[in-house]
Amino acid sequence: MAEKIQILAGEVIVDALPYIDQGYDEPGVREAAFAMVEEECRRYRPTKNYLEIIPPLNVTAFETPMMHAEFERLQNRLPMDTMSMKRYELPPPPGGKLNEVGAWNECVENSQAQLEHQAVRILNLQLMLEFCCPTWQRYLQSLTECEQIASKRLAELKQALQEVNWQRKSIQTKGGEELRNLEAKWVALVSRNYEIEQACSLAEEYFASMKQQSSQPEETEEKMT
Repeated sequence: MAEKIQILAGEVIVDALPYIDQGYDEPGVREAAFAMVEEECRRYRPTKNYLEIIPPLNVTAFETPMMHAEFERLQNRLPMDTMSMKRYELPPPPGGKLNEVGAWNECVENSQAQLEHQAVRILNLQLMLEFCCPTWQRYLQSLTECEQIASKRLAELKQALQEVNWQRKSIQTKGGEELRNLEAKWVALVSRNYEIEQACSLAEEYFASMKQQSSQPEETEEKMT
């Protein structure tokens, strides 16, 4: 695999060509990688809580008194109170005040307040029927425009990511071809050097044998004399 891991000044520089590297699917490679990760985690295990600078979560920051009371009711498994219709009632004066004008005036004022409240509700319903639909449509249109902008941005990022990956693959493929060519040349040169060394060794042996053969007649002549 054309992979090199070099440690310089506490930094790990990984030089790898994943598009052309081979051997990742060989038996034992995956297990060895997991073993290296576990060893790294064991040696660099954090010694303190890195979240201690974050204040504790306040889960009740947005609770209103009504919500708090409702949560307590649910926690105590109490039934929900029925809707009170007392404010809409128009009771007459008590039995002991039927002849008092002030008591009847209070009843009339209560009736007028209830009537005005119902009139306001009717007006709100009319305004809602007239303006709610266009406002809601504009709101939906704004949401649609935001979704379109986000989708366009997401498509641009995906396209840029794809172009980076294609460029990376192209560069690595080209580099892989150069590496293979250089490796083939290296193998050819090594083979040629080996052949030259073999030829030199044979030549040395031949010269040594020739030298030995040439020295033997001289020794024979010296013995004869």
